[in-house]
Amino acid sequence: MIGTLKDAPAPSSERELLASLETMLVDRMPDGWSVAIDREPRGQTPGEWRPDAFLAVEAPNKARARLAVEVRASLYPRDTYALSSELGSLWLRPPVPKGRIPTIAGVDGVLVLSRFLTSRTRTMLENLGFSYADATGNLRIATRVPPIFIERSGAESNPWAEDRPLRSLRGPASARVVRALLDFAPPYPLRLLADLAELPLGSASRVVSFLVSEALVERSGRGPIESVDWKGLLRRWTQDYSLLEANRSRFFLEPRGPRALEARLQALDAPYAVTGSLAAARRAEVAPAALAAVYVPNIEKAASRLGLRAAPSGGNAVLLEPVADVAFERTWDQGGITFAALPQVAADLLTSPGRGPAEAEALIEWMEGNPDAWRRPGSRPR
Repeated sequence: MIGTLKDAPAPSSERELLASLETMLVDRMPDGWSVAIDREPRGQTPGEWRPDAFLAVEAPNKARARLAVEVRASLYPRDTYALSSELGSLWLRPPVPKGRIPTIAGVDGVLVLSRFLTSRTRTMLENLGFSYADATGNLRIATRVPPIFIERSGAESNPWAEDRPLRSLRGPASARVVRALLDFAPPYPLRLLADLAELPLGSASRVVSFLVSEALVERSGRGPIESVDWKGLLRRWTQDYSLLEANRSRFFLEPRGPRALEARLQALDAPYAVTGSLAAARRAEVAPAALAAVYVPNIEKAASRLGLRAAPSGGNAVLLEPVADVAFERTWDQGGITFAALPQVAADLLTSPGRGPAEAEALIEWMEGNPDAWRRPGSRPR
């Protein structure tokens, strides 16, 4: 599918996008459904917003929905709020029930159509009450009255993407900036963030620009970073970062169980940071830890000093050489043991096997209720 799309030109006009929508709907609608597109809609009253088209969808039970279609050549997460505000001021009328796009003149909702919508853009549109479609096949039509719901999946990456300064949060530079944004509460200028992340200003700027486009960081022009959606940033990071894939890792067996490793860590004369279940349990324990995860500079040397036996499968301890040394920074101690910063622990658990994601959710809930216990005010590093 993606290879075929890459070979085809991207829809370059409103007409071509509407044609792609009609083709997709005809090809992908369930049996018994029918669709019709009116490409020459008229405004409701003089001076009122006129949609780019109207889409009529009829279900097998004769339930029929009429959606206004708003065409955008491109749409990023940060644009969704402005879109909602723009359409609200031009077309919608109060009072507006929370979580519901109101209707007017027989229109049951708004469908946003674009060349490609990222996963986060689609989620934000859904949360704002919009239906959506893109030229790669992503489709969601949802109306409450009448009750109609259709959802189909298309491409997860843009087959016509132009070169952009940054497209993901992979790699050590992104890890350093993400951790600084999570560890330190804004506001602060970009130069201070670069200092906190221990990166050149240009490297930090590229990551921040990407996060602004993802609606995860708020910054006015070249001004200071004003706010960070830390939970959204944490989850966005884990789309490109994974505990066992991003870091070099090796499993071992601790015969007496994961917690037995803690006593030997207290005597370890080398840098380390405990992450995963053992760390989360100190703040929000879900169940006894089944896996001990520890960051170390050198797996082989640490395994020898800790007396661990290699376990090709079924191990209950994993040693990790981190993709970025920030895993060893802003740690905290308890009971003579050094633990990784809680944002690092949460990211690692979100991408861990087994019950790791559930443990991450419990930890994130604790972090939300105790921000002062893990997040520091932004200030120059000493």
